[in-house]
Amino acid sequence: MANTSITKQDLIDGLNKDLAREYKAIIQYVVYSQVIKGAAYQQIASELEVHAAEELNHAIRVARQIDYLGGQPTIVPEPAKFSTDAREMLQFDLDAEEETIKAYRERIQQAEALQEYALSEELREIIRQEQDHKIELEDALGQ
Repeated sequence: MANTSITKQDLIDGLNKDLAREYKAIIQYVVYSQVIKGAAYQQIASELEVHAAEELNHAIRVARQIDYLGGQPTIVPEPAKFSTDAREMLQFDLDAEEETIKAYRERIQQAEALQEYALSEELREIIRQEQDHKIELEDALGQ
C-alpha cells in the first residue's frame, strides 16, 4: 500500500540520498575496476567499468528528476568503501546494489503516491540495470 502522507520534499530528499549512493557506486566501480587483481577477477574487472558508466547514467537521470521536482541535486557522495581484498570489494558492491534496489522500490511507491508516474517508470528502468549488476556480482562471488 502506497504511503499517501508522503510530500514532494520527502521524495526529493529520498532521491538525493539515492543520488549520493549513485555517486558512491561510480567511485567504487571506477576504483575497483582498476585495482582488482587476479586471473579469477579479470572478467568482472571489465564488467565493473561498464557498471561505472551505467551508474553515471543513473546519477544523471536521478539528478534530472530532482531538478524537475524543484529540488537541488546533491553534490556529496555517500562515503565509498575500499579494501585490498578483491572478494571484499565485490561484496561491498553487492551490498550497495541490494541497498539501492530496496531504496528505489521505496522511491517508486513514494512517486506513485504523489502521482509522479513518469518518475516511477524511470526508476523501474534503473532498477532493471541495478538487478543485472547484482546478478553479475553474485556470479563473480559464486553466490
